[in-house]
Amino acid sequence: MEEYGKILIIATPIFLILIIIEKIYGIYKKEDTAPLIDSVSSISSGITNSVKDVLGLSLTFISYEWLVSNIAIYHLEANILSYFIAFFVIDFYGYWSHRWAHQINFFWNKHAIHHSSEEFNLACALRQPIASLANLFTFLLIPAALLGVPASVIAITLPLHLFLQFWYHTKHIKKMGFLENILVTPSHHRVHHAINPEYLDKNHSQIFIFWDKLFGTFQAELDDVPPVFGITRPAHTWNPIKINFQHLTLLIKDAWRAENWKDKLTIWFKPTGWRPENFEEKYPVHKIENVYDFEKYGTQNSQKLIYWSVAQVLITLLFVTYLFDNIAKIGLPNIFIYGFFILITIYSYSELMDKSTYAIYWEGLRFITAIAIIIYYGDWFGLNKVFPFSNYIILSYLGLSLLASAYFITKDFKTIQNQLINS
Repeated sequence: MEEYGKILIIATPIFLILIIIEKIYGIYKKEDTAPLIDSVSSISSGITNSVKDVLGLSLTFISYEWLVSNIAIYHLEANILSYFIAFFVIDFYGYWSHRWAHQINFFWNKHAIHHSSEEFNLACALRQPIASLANLFTFLLIPAALLGVPASVIAITLPLHLFLQFWYHTKHIKKMGFLENILVTPSHHRVHHAINPEYLDKNHSQIFIFWDKLFGTFQAELDDVPPVFGITRPAHTWNPIKINFQHLTLLIKDAWRAENWKDKLTIWFKPTGWRPENFEEKYPVHKIENVYDFEKYGTQNSQKLIYWSVAQVLITLLFVTYLFDNIAKIGLPNIFIYGFFILITIYSYSELMDKSTYAIYWEGLRFITAIAIIIYYGDWFGLNKVFPFSNYIILSYLGLSLLASAYFITKDFKTIQNQLINS
């Protein structure tokens, strides 16, 4: 956990700088593809995922370490060859786990968050799941285990492989010539994120595009079919925690309401989006029918709310950085209390972004939680020893945040509503 936290401390500012550069470039080119409120939701999703990973909240039924110790027919050293093999096998693993996440109802729940943005930009690459609480696909790493690729090599290569998927989430890089035949490019991945019928469930590869060509899921970006982004059952919320469990909630409801036991049992393993017969009429769920004729979510916001949301996510990143940099010092079980505070924080300000009146209650819970932590421990997990007066600064910020939520709910949201009525 501690090592991964240190990696994230290095990676996070790099991602943020690139996101800011893309934003500035988009404004300069008069083609801004990264609305601030959408980016805040995306970055918030990335925070929830990284906190989940650092806290070790994922269960692996069969670990790679167990595989390599039991089935290896050869044992490689940690050298260039073993890293090359690891990267190649992980990319194969990534293709199939990614493809199954798109094609099987139950697995789609953990991946829907990544596709939930109705924009396509670098920030949306950070929309990663917290709902993936179990790793079922370790068996796909058997080729590396048979060759005895060390577990330490896999542990280093996995996050590197993930980070290398960040750069191609952009509309500003067009087709890239001969590289289109080898690597996954922004053009390939725009197809993957699109909800156009021509593009659905295509281009599942993560680094090397030849997996899609080999297994029949490749689709080039067509000049006369501009990609439209999102999911066909729109999330209609900026709250990444809600988005993570929307599809699962629908599956549970449909399984409960299904009249025969076959549907109750098989709905989980049917193709993504499958529902029992007549359920679309009996229990309708909003679905985009015409990808060129729908209204994007949450486009009407005051500049005050947008800038406040940006401030909230940046302050949250400071809290998260302190957690990642002090995992050992904070220790167990305190890191879980800290993680709980981070999740409440994100839930609270993303509810405010949704213009929900319930945001004030979540903000109040956050304030009470922080007071309880400071009273019980005497300070904010040892921060006072590094930065005197941190207790007062944190409580002042949280008090201001509570007042700001009250202002937006009682004043700002009503102003926006009146403007929409009168327009």
